[in-house]
Formats: sequence, structure tokens, C-alpha cells
Amino acid sequence: MRKKRDHSRQRTTRNLLLVALLLAVLWTVGLFRYADMVPNRVADAATRTDAIVVLTGGSRRLGAGLELLSRGLAGKLFVSGVYQGIDVKTLLQVVKRNPRELETQISIGNATNTTGNAAETREWMTAQKYQSLRLVTAAYHMPRSLLEFRFAMPAIVLVPHPVFPDSVKQDRWWAWPGTASLMISEYNKYLLTWARHGAGRLLGKFGGGEAA
Repeated sequence: MRKKRDHSRQRTTRNLLLVALLLAVLWTVGLFRYADMVPNRVADAATRTDAIVVLTGGSRRLGAGLELLSRGLAGKLFVSGVYQGIDVKTLLQVVKRNPRELETQISIGNATNTTGNAAETREWMTAQKYQSLRLVTAAYHMPRSLLEFRFAMPAIVLVPHPVFPDSVKQDRWWAWPGTASLMISEYNKYLLTWARHGAGRLLGKFGGGEAA
């Protein structure tokens, strides 16, 4: 009897190790596929949209958004994720732009994460009655941002406009510890976001079915 129990434990342990190995392989393959999703260029730099939306997190993002606004690629710029207490004039001074030029075309939000960015942008877009936006954020952040924004605003036309921080080495990213760590972190967040929205859709589907 004892031998049977020991054999059963060994088999269970072996099966668990095989499952863990399989999951590790799938996670690793997914990581490299995620890295391939990260854009390495701006695919569409000319399409005009109703609005430009910048997710804060670096002056390069805001600078890119202001440049796009100056070029007339949208009539309004929404900066999502600005710290509370910062107004448009202060924001423009940070990037050394004359507040008189663009102040009336800019609105700001105060979201603290990507989910909040999508939620407050949806509210702003609805209030403005806009149907399209150009989304400006770091390239490594773009896949998760698009996932959140498409879930929050499925009917809105989204044009991704990635920016490329100097500190992020996309070419051979696995060879750069800082970039590799960033990619892994973003990939894990992407998986959690995907799972959360997937679970939400399933609950909504079954909930709708029960209500019907």
C-alpha cells in the first residue's frame, strides 16, 4: 500500500512538473510573439482624426502629440494621466511650448493607469462626440493600450502612433537587461489585461443569456 502511495505521489509530481514546463514554454513563446507586436515604426503618420490622445509617461510622448496637433492632424489634444494640480499652461511649459499657441486646443485628465486612461478618454470622446483618435504612447506600451482602448471604445477608429524612448532597445531586446525586464513586465500586464477582458466578456455573455 505504501509503495502504491509513493508511486502515486511520484506520478503526480511528474505530471505537475510537465504541466509547469509546458506553461513555461508557452509563456516564453508568447513573450517573443508579444515583442513582435511592439511596433518599430509609425505605420500611419498622415491620417487625420478627430482627436489626438497622449498617454503621459515621458516628455517625448507629449512632444509628439503637440507636434501632431501643430501639423493639423486633429483639432483637439487630450492628455490622459496628468498629475492633479497641473494645468495646460504648466504642461506646455514643461515641453517648452508657448501656451498661447495651443492652450485652447488641449484638455487634460488625471488617470493613474492604462485602464483609467481608456475610461477617461471614452468619457471625453463621448462628450466631444468624436469618432476617431490617434493614440500616442511608447511603442512597448502600445499593444496593451490598444487592448484597453478597443475594449473601452469598440466603435472608435484608433490610429496608433508609437514613440520610441532612447532607453528602450527594441532591436535584440533580450540582450539588454533593462529592455528585457520592461518587455517581460509589459507582457505580463498584457496577459492580465487580456484575461480580465476575456473573463468580462464571458460573464457578460452568460449574464445576458440568463437575462434573456
